[in-house]
Amino acid sequence: MIVVVFALVAVACAVPVDDINKVEPEARLLLVKEPEKIISSEFNHDSEGGYNFSFETEKGINRNENGEVKEVLDEDQKPHMVVVVRGSYSYTDDDGKVETINYSADEKGFHADGDSIPTNAPSRR
Repeated sequence: MIVVVFALVAVACAVPVDDINKVEPEARLLLVKEPEKIISSEFNHDSEGGYNFSFETEKGINRNENGEVKEVLDEDQKPHMVVVVRGSYSYTDDDGKVETINYSADEKGFHADGDSIPTNAPSRR
């Protein structure tokens, strides 16, 4: 497995820069790029298990998230502790439009919404 990965990296690195536009889009992902610099970052946690963090990169990628511990009852009415998470991230797409995704995760599952996330049409019953 490691040999295959190194072979793919070697092939990707062997592509001349002038020929980059001739490379299939999937293969472009193999090309090594300089990672974006993080220009701000923050992380905090509390003694009850809650936390919040955020960061921003030099190219305008932003992310923030917070979590808190909450007690919920299961179907047998037994209490359980869960972490409820809320957050968002944003980035600029290939067309120059800023995309923002808001998300949450709780005892009912993961939920995300944003202009780039398709929504389901209402179902008929």
